[in-house]
Amino acid sequence: MITFFNVTKKYPNGHIALSNVSLEITSGEMVFLQGHSGAGKSTLLKLIALLEEPTRGHIVVGGKNLSQIVPAKIPFYRRKLGFISQNPKLLSNYTIFENVAMPLMIAGFDRYDTSRRVRAALERVGLLEKEHFKPPMLSEGEQQRVGIARAVVHKPRFLLADEPTGNLDPELSLEIMKLFERFHQVGVTVLIASHDIRLLDSFPYRKINLAQGQLLTTTESENEVVHG
Repeated sequence: MITFFNVTKKYPNGHIALSNVSLEITSGEMVFLQGHSGAGKSTLLKLIALLEEPTRGHIVVGGKNLSQIVPAKIPFYRRKLGFISQNPKLLSNYTIFENVAMPLMIAGFDRYDTSRRVRAALERVGLLEKEHFKPPMLSEGEQQRVGIARAVVHKPRFLLADEPTGNLDPELSLEIMKLFERFHQVGVTVLIASHDIRLLDSFPYRKINLAQGQLLTTTESENEVVHG
């Protein structure tokens, strides 16, 4: 579960990215965070990932108050999370397998477990046959899928995506969203920030609306439909 209690984020330049936001996302839920550019969507995700700290209020993720996590424990906390951005920032001189394996290597996984997890993640996103390719050999949609595989290779409980389809055409965008849906269906909590309202309206999940850092409305999901 992710809970925000009266959270405000003010940057040193005086910009208020979030203002007194309170919300709750239940365990295993898939939620869309929507709003215009600058509405506060990215800041909200960064707060969950401990890439930023709130100015006021507090955030609880998986029963843990984030303000109580000491710096030395932040890497351990982040192992619960998968974070995907609009640009996956793959290392062009490394193979797809090596890019996906990077988080596991940093965390100290052994070679056997790393190989098993990486191939499972690549199979999940439909790219196992391209594990020896390098990123420049892939399409934009395939590169984004590699970014998703890298984000889920350590089996996170929470998956955060910041404009993951921003560079993709409508058909590829729908494909990527269906991929996120499959992770939700196996119990991962998924939070996706996007300004593409038409794309989000294709799915029946709850929508959290932000404008100028303030929470406007929450649209409840209806019957959750599995997209084929």
